Amino acid sequence: MTETTVSMTLNGTRIEGRVEARTHLADFLRSRGDLPSVRVSCEYGVCGCCSVVLDGKVVRGCLTLAVQAQDRDVRTLEGSTAETEDLRSAFVERNALQCGYCTPAMLLTAHELLQTKPDATREEIRDGLSGNYCRCTGYHAIVDAVAATAERRKGGVDR
Repeated sequence: MTETTVSMTLNGTRIEGRVEARTHLADFLRSRGDLPSVRVSCEYGVCGCCSVVLDGKVVRGCLTLAVQAQDRDVRTLEGSTAETEDLRSAFVERNALQCGYCTPAMLLTAHELLQTKPDATREEIRDGLSGNYCRCTGYHAIVDAVAATAERRKGGVDR
C-alpha cells in the first residue's frame, strides 16, 4: 500500500504521521493511543461515536479520511475541556451518562448545537443530537442536561 504523510493541528499541537490514503481520521487519531474520547462503533457514520471537531464543525471520524484533515484543525473532547466543562457537569448532575461510550460525541455535538442555537428548545436539542446513539440512557437525561446547560449559559434557572 502507498502511504502518505499527513499533518494537522490536534488539540492545539501540530502532529504528523504516515497513513494509507484510505485511513479514516478516527483510526489515525486512535493509533496515537492518547485520545480515549475517539471511539469507533458502527464504522458507517450512523452512531456518531467517532465524532470529532474539524475546523470548528463536528464530523464523523469514521467517514472522514485522515488525508482530508491535512493542514486543518482537529479537536477531540480532550482538547475541548474548557468549553465543555459546564456540559460535563450537567451530564453528571442529570445522570446523562451510563456506560459513557457515546458521551464524548454527545458533549461535542451538544456544545456545537448550543453555540449555533443557544435558545434551543427541547425538541431542537433532540433533533440536534439525533445522529448520536446512546444505548443506555434513553436520551431524556441527556436532553435535560443540555437544556439545563443552555439555561445556565443564558444566566437563567435550569428547566
